[in-house]
Amino acid sequence: MNRREFLYALAFAALAAPPAAEAQQTGKTHGVGLLGSAAASTSPHLLQAFRQGLRDLGWVGDRDIVIEDRWAEGRLDRLTDLAADLVRLGVDVIVSEGTPGSHAAKHVTRTTAIVMVAAGDPVATGLVARLTRPGGNVTGLSTMAPELGAKQLQLLRETVPRLSRVGVLWNSHSLYPRLVMRETERAARGLGVQLESLELRVPEDLDRAFENAILRQVGALMTVEDPLTVTHRARIVDFAAKSRLAAVYGSREFIEAGGLMMYGADLVALFRRSAIYVDRILKGAKPGDLPVERPTTFELIINLRSAKALGLTISPALVRRADHVIEP
Repeated sequence: MNRREFLYALAFAALAAPPAAEAQQTGKTHGVGLLGSAAASTSPHLLQAFRQGLRDLGWVGDRDIVIEDRWAEGRLDRLTDLAADLVRLGVDVIVSEGTPGSHAAKHVTRTTAIVMVAAGDPVATGLVARLTRPGGNVTGLSTMAPELGAKQLQLLRETVPRLSRVGVLWNSHSLYPRLVMRETERAARGLGVQLESLELRVPEDLDRAFENAILRQVGALMTVEDPLTVTHRARIVDFAAKSRLAAVYGSREFIEAGGLMMYGADLVALFRRSAIYVDRILKGAKPGDLPVERPTTFELIINLRSAKALGLTISPALVRRADHVIEP
């Protein structure tokens, strides 16, 4: 363990969850707001994971905590109004999904505690001052996904050995995807792969991006996960299948939609773990004193059913490395 890892270990030890029996209930019913960027209909597992995390810590729903959830349905322009609505309700904590949702919550309040979940690089995007001691009213869990681009490209190279050109679907209107693209471009140069930028700003841009992917003769596809791409994952996966393109994604929702391969942090686990932050804050901890946690493990999921439909052969070595395999 190097010095940086040791310091992170000390910081994260402060978040160790007490046994459920030790949960200190005050008799007060607390309000917790959950701000989601995608659609409620496609994200029930995230809310369920968060509720389960609270139950594991001894909090009883409707008696100890009332959860007010708000979903932007993939429209980032709605996030600020939804966050303001939660503040008007007087919730004690806002649990915000992703970088855009966390920025929206921070924009409308500097006093209500905010627990971000699956935010990208919270320091680079200005959500917190530092990871070990964030300061202000924001803390939580980061995916730190910019550094995953290199690994995802390597997975594509293993799947398509002669791969030379990769199309990347990303939301150029959002800050965090721009950081991801910058890191991925650096990784691509090292691997001798040319990236084709398939920029999106609104859902209507998808058809043009798909046309550009074909015109530029990309040999595989990547996505930078954000509310726009996740909300329209079915269209993206369908395009990859019809175009017979190998594709790697950053969240398991794409696999559930029939995608080929996923490598990234487990969002369900992150939402469950966010309950620890809410628990600490409701018991008196200041969010600015709670270190931001980075994921320590990532999952690789391979859909062999999709590989068969695409006419791809996934090497046995790569299959053995997968955490989950969907059999044909």
